[in-house]
Amino acid sequence: MTPMATPEQTQTMVCYRHPNHETAVTCSNCGRPICTECMVFAPVGIKCPECAGTPTGAKKAAVRARSFGAGTDFIVTKALIVVNVFVFLAQVVQSGSLTDPFGELFVRGALYGPAVANGDWYRLVSCAFLHGSILHIFFNMLMLWWFGRPLEQLLGRGRFLAIYFISILAGSAGALVLTPDRPTIGASGAVFGILGAGLVLERSNINVFGGSALIIIILNLALSFTLNSVSIGGHVGGLIGGALCILVLSSFGRGHAVYGRFNVAAAAGLVAIAAASVLIAYFKVRGYA
Repeated sequence: MTPMATPEQTQTMVCYRHPNHETAVTCSNCGRPICTECMVFAPVGIKCPECAGTPTGAKKAAVRARSFGAGTDFIVTKALIVVNVFVFLAQVVQSGSLTDPFGELFVRGALYGPAVANGDWYRLVSCAFLHGSILHIFFNMLMLWWFGRPLEQLLGRGRFLAIYFISILAGSAGALVLTPDRPTIGASGAVFGILGAGLVLERSNINVFGGSALIIIILNLALSFTLNSVSIGGHVGGLIGGALCILVLSSFGRGHAVYGRFNVAAAAGLVAIAAASVLIAYFKVRGYA
């Protein structure tokens, strides 16, 4: 049987996904209040969309229609992988070497403090599409494929793309804070941003990586601190950037990161994170000019 609220609770209880909808029904699994739009009838009791898996049928279509940049065909994840692979092939052709792809594209696009200080601010983003070896791009693209798809499906194209690029900026800022005089390349900052976003979602009981986001992050951070030639600052910066993006999208826990409307406040918050990342980079490298 579905737990019912007392008369006192009925007066104040609202749907966790739709704060404007009062309800007297709670999820039979987690106990969160749910309105009729969110109810999923399970074999035993009525459940919320998260506990039931995901919205289905007309409800799923309605939710995605309201989402900022809706889409479940992973087109953004696929496009990002294609762009990264294309740029790496261009590196190989330009340098004339598959094992040493450090030609003109690397020189002009890598994140390097003195170059950024001299006005090459585009390097904060361009560095994330360059890679140093086949293994480097293979593992980054594998991680992007594994974790980018579920996050894009959950959040929609627009929010996912915003998190990806803001995580790039945050990762670049982190790399410049720790190693401003060492060239840095790779999409791992953005990938860590995806993991950071997934961690915050899973801490809010929104399943995105099967509940394993924390373990995945711990393992990858352990590798970051163990392996040579890994940008610890880039990984940690991207992780923080992605986590902050989800906190902004959920109004720091007051709303819902997935089903809430993308409003002016959310847009301003994302712009603020991006701007803060650029400012951190600026204050770090200004002495190198």
